[in-house]
Amino acid sequence: MQNLVAAAFALQEHQTALRRDFHHYAESAWTEFRTASLIARELAQLGYEVKLGREVICAEERMGLLTEEELEQQYQRALSQGAVLEYAEKMRGGFTGVVGILKNGEGPIIGMRFDIDAVEMNEPQTKERRPGRDGFASVNAKMMHSCGHDGHASIGLGVAQLLMQYRNQFKGTIKLVFQPAEEGGRGARPLTATGILDDVEYMLGAHLGSSSPVGSLLPGQAGMLATSKFDAIFTGKAAHAGGNPDGGKNALLAAANAALNLYAISRHKAGATRINVGRLQAGTGRNVIPDHAVMAIETRGDTSELDQYMYGRAMQVLQGSAMMYDCELELKQMGSAKSGSSSPELMQRVIRVATELGCFDQVSPSEGKLGGSEDFTYMMERVKQNGGQVTYMGIGASLNKGEDANASAAGGAHTIDFDIDERCLPLGSAIFTALALDIAALK
Repeated sequence: MQNLVAAAFALQEHQTALRRDFHHYAESAWTEFRTASLIARELAQLGYEVKLGREVICAEERMGLLTEEELEQQYQRALSQGAVLEYAEKMRGGFTGVVGILKNGEGPIIGMRFDIDAVEMNEPQTKERRPGRDGFASVNAKMMHSCGHDGHASIGLGVAQLLMQYRNQFKGTIKLVFQPAEEGGRGARPLTATGILDDVEYMLGAHLGSSSPVGSLLPGQAGMLATSKFDAIFTGKAAHAGGNPDGGKNALLAAANAALNLYAISRHKAGATRINVGRLQAGTGRNVIPDHAVMAIETRGDTSELDQYMYGRAMQVLQGSAMMYDCELELKQMGSAKSGSSSPELMQRVIRVATELGCFDQVSPSEGKLGGSEDFTYMMERVKQNGGQVTYMGIGASLNKGEDANASAAGGAHTIDFDIDERCLPLGSAIFTALALDIAALK
């Protein structure tokens, strides 16, 4: 195990360069053409069988897509920034998933998931922040790696290198899944729907934790909230607000009424539920009855059943509001995730293997509670249904005690101050690789 740790840390410089490159050219959901094409090239160069594009993404299951014109604009942008045409062209139109497969004899089939998309927000270029100061802040508008997925992609490529170095120590098949569109719960479902994970016996995932110190490890996570994300679109009829107020159908009022009543939905005795209206846009002018309103809404629940309870009640509220103001209602599904928890047996293996590695200062004896949502749960559910084991680890990545003495105010995920201590990258690659070697060890 000590040799593995040393081999992992030998990749530190390369992984840091990869992470900063992905960060500099951040790409959000379904537009990860450059990121995914570079990943595909690296996997191919290492000797992996590479599946990508429509091979691993089910078109009909995608949600929250940009328009065809916008996707093409982002594709051309990616090519201008160095996307590898050989691979990028197979992802054109928003099919930005990549799976690297290493077949190494008869043995267990192990899947590992690494999400690669950025959050839809702008990154400041100021020198007060390390990315701006060191020249790797995102150059793409409304695309910022403020959730650590640039680190996840780098960890995954580190695993790919280590597995090739240690392939004489295990027998089995490894599937490295580089997933697009995790933000908003959009990418795991269409990837899982292709069946590429149906034979997987062990499924590993992880997230970097900006509030946990480097060297800390959670063996698994529970408390993953199921969620449904959707847009509600009200269409009414415009009219002059002064001269013809009774001739209009007010879509803004329909949406406003819905917003207030969505928050009035009764909570459920069986567990925690959530609802949020994150955006409401309506109207065109001060003296015009608004004929159009759009609401961005999400529900959540401790279980998938609780989320469906909230979603069902939300539908009643929206339909009632539309009827009250004589407006039409259109619903667009934008994303989703299921509830989920890690397998106790696999978490115990994580604890043992991490302890044997000796590179983690703190290995939690029990699972953490995520408290949010993660579409990795689609993969977890599929593997569990087929009799397999799953876990979703937490890897400490806080800059607070890391390489930047001025980073004590580093922010949490989805904030403009988010950053990670890059010393976490080889640690992440080490635990994924060590688990694969342990599960598929030569007998």
